[in-house]
Amino acid sequence: MSSLRIRYQTIEFKDVDIHVRTLRDTLQYLDVNGVAEKLGISSATWPLFGVIWPSGKVLAHHMIDYEVDGKQILEVGCGIGLASLVLNHRLADITSTDYHPEAEPFLMENVKLNKGKKIPFIRMGWCDSNINLGTFDLIIGSDLLYEPDHAELLSGFIDHHANQHCEVIIVDPGRGKHARFSKKMVNLGYSHTQSKPVDTNYLVRPFKGQILSYSR
Repeated sequence: MSSLRIRYQTIEFKDVDIHVRTLRDTLQYLDVNGVAEKLGISSATWPLFGVIWPSGKVLAHHMIDYEVDGKQILEVGCGIGLASLVLNHRLADITSTDYHPEAEPFLMENVKLNKGKKIPFIRMGWCDSNINLGTFDLIIGSDLLYEPDHAELLSGFIDHHANQHCEVIIVDPGRGKHARFSKKMVNLGYSHTQSKPVDTNYLVRPFKGQILSYSR
């Protein structure tokens, strides 16, 4: 297998610059010793963690001035972890998780690029119940609902790791599966609102999705 092709870029958030090291594109693939394959990650989905998607940019921009003081925050399915890097720059209490085995090394390299403090990372799936991840005041994520069973799995995972009073922010690109997820969250006792991001001039194309907000 050839080596991965990497891209370096700087993304601006008002007066804040976040430097990121990502895969060059979604054609990259390097599953050393078949680790990802053993976890059920196919060659087609392997590179998806390593690029920045529009929903990830929307979430990161939403977090640049979101009230985070005193909150323990979890980013679910962080991928390249752009929102986590923004929150880390703000010195927020952020923990990141993803199922992909390469998410952590990429996140750690990006923390170094931004001269930030280490971000706690735990590799885990939404079905994993034997990992001591803890509970949080704010749980965030982007572009997480793209398989039929994700609504049930994600809502259960979030509820398991949510404090009694918790906020949840999910940026959904409009794949048509968020209604079922919202129904699950409401049944778990969360109130629900959704809105369009105010300004997405930083995106190449108009954003068709929503910012989904839940609280209890």
